Amino acid sequence: MPMATDTLVENLLRNSLVFLAGLVVGSAVNMGLIMLGSAIVPAPEGVDVTSMESLRASMHLFEPHHFVFPFLGHALGTLVGAALVARLAISSQFGLAMAIGVLFFIGGVTNILQLGGPIWFNAIDLILAYLPMAWLGAKIAKRVRSAPENSVSTIAS
Repeated sequence: MPMATDTLVENLLRNSLVFLAGLVVGSAVNMGLIMLGSAIVPAPEGVDVTSMESLRASMHLFEPHHFVFPFLGHALGTLVGAALVARLAISSQFGLAMAIGVLFFIGGVTNILQLGGPIWFNAIDLILAYLPMAWLGAKIAKRVRSAPENSVSTIAS
């Protein structure tokens, strides 16, 4: 029976590494979009976006357009992380993708508790950016996993 135990350990190790990769890649997408947003949509004058104290104190100065890239970062970071996990995990693909969504959701709640922000944005962010995006990422990955191997060459011809 050592063969079954070895396979179980290998699967657990792979799923763990894939899950960690999903967190890292999803976080990188999140931060990349937030940094891109800061370059495209500058913060209100006098706001230091590198300081939590400055952000918290000046949150009332932010307008709706300042929240587009944070939302995109949260949503697409979760989507990419969950899709990666659901695509590469050996087993429990949907559960692991949703776990990515839950961890990103906890990060979103923590961010709200630290920074505050307008209620309309906090509600949209928590309701739409995390669990629905993890679900969508899992569904996309399932379609990619179940697609025939030659479907890309068929589409290209």
